[in-house]
Amino acid sequence: MPDRGHLAVRDPGRTVMIRGKVRRSQLVAPFGPGAMHVLSDGTSVITAGLDHWFPHGAGRNQEEFRIHEWRLEQHLGVDALYSPPDYRTRSADQVNTGLTVPVLRFPTWGFCPRCRTLAKDRLHQESRPVCKEHETSSRKPFLAQVPFVAICERGHLQDFPWFEWTHKAASPTCRGHRLSLRSSGGGTLASQRVSCTCGATRNLEGITSTRSSTESGPSTFLSEELEPGGPEYLCRGGAPWLGIDREGEPCGSPLRGSLRGAANVYYSLLKSSIFVPETAASTVDPKVLAVLQDGVIVQARQRAAVLLEEGDRLPARMLRRAAQGHAFLLDGFSDQEIDRGLAALQAESIAPGTEEPGSDQDPAPFRATEYQTLRGAIESEELVVREPRGQYASGAAAAFARVRLVEKLRETRVLRGFNRVFAESPYDGASRQALLRRTPARPGNNWLPAYAVSGEGIYLELDTAMLGSWEERPAVLQQAELLTERFSNLAEQRGLQKRELSPRFILLHTLAHLLINQLTYECGYSSASLRERLYESPGPDGMAGILIYTAAGDSEGTLGGLVRMGEPGRLEGVLESALAHAAWCSSDPVCIESKGQGPGSCNLAACHGCALLPETACEEYNRFLDRALVVGGLGKNELGFFATS
Repeated sequence: MPDRGHLAVRDPGRTVMIRGKVRRSQLVAPFGPGAMHVLSDGTSVITAGLDHWFPHGAGRNQEEFRIHEWRLEQHLGVDALYSPPDYRTRSADQVNTGLTVPVLRFPTWGFCPRCRTLAKDRLHQESRPVCKEHETSSRKPFLAQVPFVAICERGHLQDFPWFEWTHKAASPTCRGHRLSLRSSGGGTLASQRVSCTCGATRNLEGITSTRSSTESGPSTFLSEELEPGGPEYLCRGGAPWLGIDREGEPCGSPLRGSLRGAANVYYSLLKSSIFVPETAASTVDPKVLAVLQDGVIVQARQRAAVLLEEGDRLPARMLRRAAQGHAFLLDGFSDQEIDRGLAALQAESIAPGTEEPGSDQDPAPFRATEYQTLRGAIESEELVVREPRGQYASGAAAAFARVRLVEKLRETRVLRGFNRVFAESPYDGASRQALLRRTPARPGNNWLPAYAVSGEGIYLELDTAMLGSWEERPAVLQQAELLTERFSNLAEQRGLQKRELSPRFILLHTLAHLLINQLTYECGYSSASLRERLYESPGPDGMAGILIYTAAGDSEGTLGGLVRMGEPGRLEGVLESALAHAAWCSSDPVCIESKGQGPGSCNLAACHGCALLPETACEEYNRFLDRALVVGGLGKNELGFFATS
């Protein structure tokens, strides 16, 4: 299937193609609903909400793009997950032809490269607007979209308030005049000046700045100084990706100016999972099980079960009737195959909806199912885990209580919302997910965009008995408390939920980073291609595992280079080199003696010279790292879990 999607501006009754394509996975992250990006012809667009991604009609089959992931559907409370559509040229014998993802032209303000006049157009502008001041010219110049927008922490976005800012009034009385945007040639915002033909003029200095917190909370320069001495100019609730051009429902948050391409304009909120068959030990065809644990079929099973006596087994023919409009999902299987699948599910007593939900702050309950599966051995269509052949040398054998080679895995990544200004937000998941649609989804049609990738990995598990004695050391506890205090200060400033960072978590997290940095020299993958997945919970029976994996978008996944490095005879060298490189950083002794560095000062002994990774590889935005808890500090070997006396 082609991996490219086409984009189109959609106006009622018309669809006009915009030149440019985008990878389908990029329409989940980083260019999902509400995100701006620039097409090949220079047009800045914003990806529209989910309301009209899949238009209904003849030749449309949305189920073709369905991704089956029973755990994520239950966890996020949605009916289905769909990948963005690929674009297919129209053909008489093919379905889903001509599908495009809707986008809108944003910012709607533009300026003339010749006369610098500012002008505003529609969100649904289908062709590049031209300057009206040169309508009689033989070569009419196209308007260039302005580089500035305004955002708020609640996720809203709007055009920069040019008229209001120029006239220093939230409701300017100037009418019928024209604005112009000129640059004096400097590299600062002060060199950008907007002027009105009425005589009002003002530069853009300070529009991206914040102000210190007040009794009502933190504010911004734009909100306080747009109308000096007047009331604050607060967010109007703009949501152009939902077709709300300027004002929606006011949210009352401070507005700040931003460059439209700045990193803080859009942060994708992704939830991922490693696919685990609902009945891992069953010999039933995995394709049958995948259908039976599909969201709509699970609901059909629940409806049909009400009509049965307790303990009775659901027959296939009854399930087909209960599935109603979704019975076509079962058409490829015989009644005998479906009966065997239903029997396997009932025998293992895995009831739909029993997956622990977990949370963003504590993902452990959600990952417990993955943890239990990865610790063993399994061979299914989507997940293959095996024990290594042979024995590890003393170094790796003493370090890891369990090693598993994940020869095949499937990771599903789902967009569940987005943030602006900061990557983390104090607002709940429901409000973030609501930003993806203009109107709430109807029952049975609540879905989220997702994509699945195939790959391989190495699962490593530390000995919880050894961890228990190490975690009780006073110096270790003090080191973890210092990081907890650092994050508590950051959480208080941004209104985030505080977290208790355990020594076990910091150790696992830092060790994963050190191993990934070393594996890039050994297995042929770049550090941006590898990812970490942490399995951590407290106590002697808690989790203490790391999954280091790589995943690619094609169906074949990867080529085995990472799995090979987990074999006996190779893993020992990787571990030894990683610990040796962690013992001394090019920034030492400054790095090893640090009491706070990196994002939010939430790292101790960790910098770009030793432990940091590309942000796509890290689950925690490169925070909560301390290699002193892995290999010890200067004169403090008691800190290091792997330190030698």
